[in-house]
Amino acid sequence: MLLSIKKLSLLLFFILSFSCFAYSENGYELWLRYHKVENSFLYKGYQEKCQRIVFPSNSDKLAAARKELITGLEGLINTTPKESTKIESNTIIIGTRKSSDIISKLLSSDEIDALNKEGYIIRTMNIVRKQVIVIAAKEDIGILYGIFHFLRLMQTNCSLEKLSIKEEPKLQYRVLNHWDNLNGTIERGYAGYSLWDWERLPRYIDNRIIDYARANASIGINGVVVNNVNADARSLLPEWLVRASGLANAFRPYGIRLFLTARFSAPQEIGGLSTSDPANLQVRQWWKDKVKEIYEIIPDFGGFLVKANSEGQPGPQDYGQTHAFGANMLAEALEPYGGVIFWRAFVYHNERNIDRVVNGYNEFKPLDGQFHKNVFVQPKNGAIDFQPREPFHPLFGGMPNTALAIEFQITQENLGHAGHLVYLGSLFEETLQSDTYAQGKNWTVSKVLQNYNKTHEMSGIAGVSNIGTDINWTGHLFGQANWHAFGRLAWNPDFTSQELAEEWIRMTFSNDKTILSPILTIMLMSRETAVDYMMPIGLNHIMNYNTHNGPEPWHDDPLWTAFDYHKVTKDSIGINRTTTGSNAVSQYYPPVSNVFNNIETCPETLLLWFHRVPWNYKMKSGETLWNEMVKHYYKGVEKVEKMQLIWDSLSQKIDNERFGQVKSLLQLQKDEAIWWRDACVLFFQRYSGMPIPSKYETPKHSLEYYQKIPFPYEWEKVDFP
Repeated sequence: MLLSIKKLSLLLFFILSFSCFAYSENGYELWLRYHKVENSFLYKGYQEKCQRIVFPSNSDKLAAARKELITGLEGLINTTPKESTKIESNTIIIGTRKSSDIISKLLSSDEIDALNKEGYIIRTMNIVRKQVIVIAAKEDIGILYGIFHFLRLMQTNCSLEKLSIKEEPKLQYRVLNHWDNLNGTIERGYAGYSLWDWERLPRYIDNRIIDYARANASIGINGVVVNNVNADARSLLPEWLVRASGLANAFRPYGIRLFLTARFSAPQEIGGLSTSDPANLQVRQWWKDKVKEIYEIIPDFGGFLVKANSEGQPGPQDYGQTHAFGANMLAEALEPYGGVIFWRAFVYHNERNIDRVVNGYNEFKPLDGQFHKNVFVQPKNGAIDFQPREPFHPLFGGMPNTALAIEFQITQENLGHAGHLVYLGSLFEETLQSDTYAQGKNWTVSKVLQNYNKTHEMSGIAGVSNIGTDINWTGHLFGQANWHAFGRLAWNPDFTSQELAEEWIRMTFSNDKTILSPILTIMLMSRETAVDYMMPIGLNHIMNYNTHNGPEPWHDDPLWTAFDYHKVTKDSIGINRTTTGSNAVSQYYPPVSNVFNNIETCPETLLLWFHRVPWNYKMKSGETLWNEMVKHYYKGVEKVEKMQLIWDSLSQKIDNERFGQVKSLLQLQKDEAIWWRDACVLFFQRYSGMPIPSKYETPKHSLEYYQKIPFPYEWEKVDFP
């Protein structure tokens, strides 16, 4: 009897252990989480409509699409569709006019040909009393995108009745920029090491690379820069190009082209030339030969990303030439093969008497119209450097004769790294929907980007990746939402951050409203929360100089000083960028320039960005600037605490592993929010001379404490020098 009890206990232990394991999720599946549809009514309806497929797949892209469709259906409705070659009820018919005779009969050539090469149609049709679903496209890649859209409908519990969908990407080049180094490290990477296994490439392709390509294709990303903007010239050597070709081969079935960052001084560093002067004929020929070599190894190579004459990187200005002259040299080499250049506009002078905000515009605006037709000038979303909040870069709308590609940062370099839950869809949307007034009212940044399709026959967007070898890809589970939001906005810059957040939650967690609603609340409040406890009211660039994590508004040395970014004194704070100051406001079109120039109309979210403001200035709330600043810092911490409470309410509603990871990181975020709050309030109080209102708790430590330690831990017992 005793033995039986022991056996029973052991059996129960294994059952419980297996149950916990089965319910555990590590986030690897991302939003391609093809778990059984939760709604029983829809589940039955999906099963009925997806019994058969007519899907001839005679190309790598169609084969990838077919595999994805079957994998998705097997997971979502536990059904492997039967193969068919004819029209039957409850059949999905997929193909292009070239790959499928049935598609040629069902849809007119005019309708298909009207699509661009990446567009697709999803339609419910009744043919001789037989209801079918048609997924059609002009090119094979459109079929792949259509399959992902179809599966997304099922994942998000959408009806498959009366489907009538026509989709095309609004932007042509939708590119992830990986700042990955050849040694496997990632600059500003917070989710492990590089995915690229250079040691075993090109022969060995880890299945993770295929999953990476699937994830990108599912959200419409069609280009990947695989090496750091601070480039190593060796990446252009034949042995590294051959390795990169392995990645290109893995990406190709998913419609993704490989790009490389080109180091401008490569002709000297790896080419044996004595100069890299773009006016030198030998240098120009070297680049033509190098590009020819690349296309022989990677036939669908996308082109180059270039960081030049910025933060110590070499460039054409080293030889007295302009950015346009240097970019055009590379563009001429790429043009015969259909390649493009992304030339970064992130340039600034390390001179104390020059406002860094005005540099990029002043340097590139005079070059408008001088770049070749296959060159993108690529400014960041704002003029400083991926800050928690910046006004949109004035080059958008300011260079009508040059194609611009906007650069967002997905990795949270200045937003708590992979430790803070900050949904960046809100930041992306804020920038894209900013009105430039470049061609009148409602000429948003989004419209500026899309209009290049008409004026320059190409358009583009880039995002600095937050992806690494961590099992959940992005370090913080919610970092996945930022990757997802970027890709979906690259496809259509007019999506709202809320609808994309909801889509991601449904695909990643659940369609259950008791789960969906709390997570959506957290996501939509998270970006403003981070701004509150980090850099409110237009403050910027006061993070730690070395790590870019945590506060350091006191940093001051001959190389770099935070004081240039807040200009704090005993009477006021902020930077005068009005017409009486650096005149950055005049880089915008009226009425935007007028709104920013007037302290009464300038949005308070950007007040200290554009104005120097006395500590006792009366804000719209009726509070003084000092009290308002303190309020924001304390409110930021309170909102993180609210995020924690909301997340805790999801205990037992989602799997333990993902719940536990986010819960732990929210505690880290709260600790670091307090660190930001107390350090910044104490530092700025030294200048304002005003008390912290009594309704707020007093900071636990002194300012000196925060100035001496790099992290907000309990160090009371440590003797600091």
